Amino acid sequence: MEVYRLSRQKFADTLSGKGSALKGARWNSVGVELIYTASNRSLAMAEVSVHFTLATLPSDYVMMTIYIPDDINVQIIDIQNLSPNWNTFPYIIKTQIIGDKFAVENKFCIYKVPSAVTMGDFNILINPNHTDFSKIRISNIDNFPFDIRIFK
Repeated sequence: MEVYRLSRQKFADTLSGKGSALKGARWNSVGVELIYTASNRSLAMAEVSVHFTLATLPSDYVMMTIYIPDDINVQIIDIQNLSPNWNTFPYIIKTQIIGDKFAVENKFCIYKVPSAVTMGDFNILINPNHTDFSKIRISNIDNFPFDIRIFK
């Protein structure tokens, strides 16, 4: 499986969950490491663009293509069990608890969760502390200039 991640150039040479652990996010609390990726490039762009305006958009983004071997088991969230407001902003604690449990239990390296930005698409969370993480690699890094029409 290939997944995608938009990243600042200076952070694109390694995969770690340190960035998400600093502030927390929808699926993890502060201190819990998870790597957020998207199932397609468009979703990766949408997930990043909701956090910026044209004036605040950094110019050094790159699109990372990440290879996940097919023999790595994937846990898929049961969307039916999510709270009706799971996709609101700011994030609710309930989704962070779900992601924290995934990371702490450490049974799976990959967690497929719904995107709050693009209904019907999925984000792929990677647990960098799972033993299968060593099999995952960055296969490509390309410059990614945003089309400014997105921010108009």
